[in-house]
Amino acid sequence: MENEQIISIVSGLPYPCVAISMRDFERILCANPEAKAFLGDGIEGRHFYTVFRQPTMIEAIEGAIKSGERKNARVTISENRRDAFYDATCINIAGQYCLVTFQDRSDQEQIQQMRRDFVANVSHELKSPLAALMGFIETLRTVAKDDLKAQERFLGIMESEAQRMNRLVNDLLSLSQVEATARQRPTENIDLHGLIEQTVDILLPAAKARDVVVNFVKQANTVITVKGDSDQLHQVFNNLIENAIKYGAQGGNVTVTLSQPGYLPALRSEGIEVTVSDDGPGIDPVHLPRLAERFYRIDSHRSRQMGGTGLGLAIVKHIISRHRGRLMVDSVMGQGSNFRVLLPYDISIRAKRNDVS
Repeated sequence: MENEQIISIVSGLPYPCVAISMRDFERILCANPEAKAFLGDGIEGRHFYTVFRQPTMIEAIEGAIKSGERKNARVTISENRRDAFYDATCINIAGQYCLVTFQDRSDQEQIQQMRRDFVANVSHELKSPLAALMGFIETLRTVAKDDLKAQERFLGIMESEAQRMNRLVNDLLSLSQVEATARQRPTENIDLHGLIEQTVDILLPAAKARDVVVNFVKQANTVITVKGDSDQLHQVFNNLIENAIKYGAQGGNVTVTLSQPGYLPALRSEGIEVTVSDDGPGIDPVHLPRLAERFYRIDSHRSRQMGGTGLGLAIVKHIISRHRGRLMVDSVMGQGSNFRVLLPYDISIRAKRNDVS
């Protein structure tokens, strides 16, 4: 096999590939653009030792050259200030060339890391209330078994910790259900006016407890209907309005605004915008990109005191994504926060309604 043939084969492959010539003192004969993207230009003519510096990679190439058998290696390469993970395969071609191909496993590695982080976070969230319950049970069985006042106080704390675990389990189940239906587009016609009004009414006792006034600014004499899942959309607005009540200013105002249907550049289509605003302390811009991450909290202690699990906004984001919408957040320190839900609007619904009228 001639060099020209190998160069042609390597350049035509859709994944990163490097050819090492055993006839030319194990120097690199060629590399396709995909390989040069992370190995760099100007690697042709160099000994493979100077290009592949990781011991596992060198061992695999040497093994393929000497034994003639296929060898595999897992390598980590720094790309754009982050690590990329590749499965490298080394193949001996007729004792003259060694082809080294790379398969990007970064996405799989990221998924595995997310799973590890998720298990660690869930374990951490459950560990504290479980430890508290076990401690109080032991106390009630021993030193406080005849102390009625202590029993009443400890049972109250135990109930609070049990409710905290129950909220976490319920949110985990909700997140799992939302992820299971992520690819199923909702088909139910939802009246946003009625759904948001119902949500606000349900949350009025919570608002009253913090002396917060909830204002719903809606479009008069207009029925706004979107395709959606009523239970999930109720969960979205319940979470956002409840958060605004809890974390906004005590004695302040929460405003829910429902826009008219119109073209939304963020969706590149007709859409509806629902904005939940508060006049609380605001959110530091450093936190905004991570708000919807699972278990991410701006103030962990305060969030737990308020009954938060750290999963609410993650669930909200997944639900909105299922509805082909977007969640956008803007905030100014000391001036409150705005959570904007953008939902696609099916113009055929409006056309049908106009025909009926």
